[in-house]
Amino acid sequence: MSIERNIQTVKDFFTAIGRSDREALLSLVAEDIEWIIPGQDWPLAGTHCGHAGLAALLETASKSIETTTEPQEFVAQKDRVLVVGVATGKIKATNKTFVDDWIFAITVRDDRLTSIREYVDTQALARASQMDAQGPT
Repeated sequence: MSIERNIQTVKDFFTAIGRSDREALLSLVAEDIEWIIPGQDWPLAGTHCGHAGLAALLETASKSIETTTEPQEFVAQKDRVLVVGVATGKIKATNKTFVDDWIFAITVRDDRLTSIREYVDTQALARASQMDAQGPT
């Protein structure tokens, strides 16, 4: 697998995310994908495994968050692709906005993403998820 092909696979993945194309996403990830999103106090945090875990994550995301994800840089070596980007959005339950600078560390094997580890601004996301004393703002 070439580095350029791995980068293109990851770019295709982010394009599918931007289109909310569940079928395309599932076609680009391995059956045993592991997606780790660190943090607490926000709905997407946790380890999501397999197609079922990814589908559940996408369902939770669509119900709880509005976001635009913008990959800005792709750095690759062997089967690893690091993606540097920013997400902006709103937590639906609180109506609070956030800006999240992130890095995804992605492993690609046989044209499929096998693991994703997000390094995100968990504080910004937790802050946007936190209810005020009087409820959503």
